[in-house]
Amino acid sequence: MAELYDLIIIGSGIHGAGIAQAAAARGLSVMVLEQAGIANGSSSRSSKLIHGGLRYLESGQFSLVRECLQERALLLELAPQLVKIKSFYIPVYPDTSRRPWLLHAGLSLYALLGGMRPEVRFSRVPSSRWQNLDGLDTDNLGAVFQYSDAQTDDAALTRAVMRSAQQMGAQLKVTATFTGARLGQNGERDIIIEYRYHGVNETCAAKVLVNAAGPWVTQVLNRISPIPAQLGIELVQGTHIIVPGTITQGIYYVEAEDKRAVFVMPWQGNTLIGTTESVYHGDPADVRPLPQEEAYLLRTFARYFPKRGGDQTVLSAMAGLRVLPSCGSEEGAVSVNTRSRETLLHLDSEDHPRVLTVYGGKLTTYRLTAERAMARLAGVLPVRKVVADTRYLKLD
Repeated sequence: MAELYDLIIIGSGIHGAGIAQAAAARGLSVMVLEQAGIANGSSSRSSKLIHGGLRYLESGQFSLVRECLQERALLLELAPQLVKIKSFYIPVYPDTSRRPWLLHAGLSLYALLGGMRPEVRFSRVPSSRWQNLDGLDTDNLGAVFQYSDAQTDDAALTRAVMRSAQQMGAQLKVTATFTGARLGQNGERDIIIEYRYHGVNETCAAKVLVNAAGPWVTQVLNRISPIPAQLGIELVQGTHIIVPGTITQGIYYVEAEDKRAVFVMPWQGNTLIGTTESVYHGDPADVRPLPQEEAYLLRTFARYFPKRGGDQTVLSAMAGLRVLPSCGSEEGAVSVNTRSRETLLHLDSEDHPRVLTVYGGKLTTYRLTAERAMARLAGVLPVRKVVADTRYLKLD
């Protein structure tokens, strides 16, 4: 007879790890199936930021910003070795789309939504200090704003969350490929799950299947019988590059030629620059940085740091995929930038859900997403003896 779990989770990115932690903290039996490695996909190819989403204020996503700032404050307490406050700088030039008054208003609202804590306050950098800003171009520079957000090692944070889940009893099988699932019929509630592990076909059963496969969410759903209802999505590619030399004063929030936000930040003794956004249509396993993306990021870097911009060496580049709601656009260039970054938790059935799919999601709010997933499944999961509360679980 197949071993029975309360939850089987497909994918060990940050959301799979977070849901495993939240489930294990509730005393539930949980197993995570991962086809490649912890944080092997998008969760190791992000902008490495734990941030409130300052730019989301422009699209009116105030609740998302507030939640991000609250979760950021919590992570600074729970994972001080992994999540660290950094100074962020926003330079303003004559052609910068956001004028100083608008940035002042946005940063004021940002601080208000963050509860006016010391780490959400901002200031205007005096011109006497501009020469200390890592070679930032001061020609025609009109203003520089400084505020605080946090940086992390995304893969290390994901591994820490997974370790926390395992310490509370969650099981993890790496190089386990999900091959299919059968939803019980005629009153049979358990789900039969099939996967291939170390070359052997295995079977287990679960009360709930959580699809946290990131850009592979649709492929997972299509391997379930009967195929559950699903949302239309687009995969959006984001590329980062690493160039020689480091940034010492903090992280720079600049505008690219098309007015998109790009971050320039220190990373492991070098400089990380990103990101791009373009709709991706291929196999998620084949995503690669494109030459035109690297050139775009290098041009942006050279524009703001001309003393270093002559060095066109790219030490490495990485591309990840975001999952966003489909907008029906072929190009998606405009709509991608303004589309909501809210995480969508989709159930196969509201009455008696057996499959929960995580669409999208932010690194910063992974814990809150996991808690919401547990709340959505409370009616079908057994009540066990609570082991811990994720609001107080230290990560290292």
